[in-house]
Amino acid sequence: QVQLAESGGGLVQAGGSLRLSCAASGRPSITYNLAWFRQAPGKEREFVAAITRSGVLARYADSVRGRFTISGGNANNPLSLQMTSLNPADTAVYFCAAGSTYSSRVADYEYWGQGTQVTVSS
Repeated sequence: QVQLAESGGGLVQAGGSLRLSCAASGRPSITYNLAWFRQAPGKEREFVAAITRSGVLARYADSVRGRFTISGGNANNPLSLQMTSLNPADTAVYFCAAGSTYSSRVADYEYWGQGTQVTVSS
């Protein structure tokens, strides 16, 4: 098993940037593919970005492509999500996740962090 803990959320003005991190403990995170999801109030959890266990491949939701960058996921470089050009629609609780499948589906990820709140003011 692996335990995940997000950090780096907060309040930022529209157009600003934030960097989220995900600390992993337990079974090495390099064993898993990693991803970020988010959930806004009253909405379902949605895919943001994923990276393969090798760190070679990454994929993004259309809504964040070109603005967000996923990286890391190994012992020397924890998983992170660099977010730029934030807008109020990005307001949500952000979760990191680990799974055996490189996927954009919630159901494919076995392990989840508790989430960190990101609020973007207009």
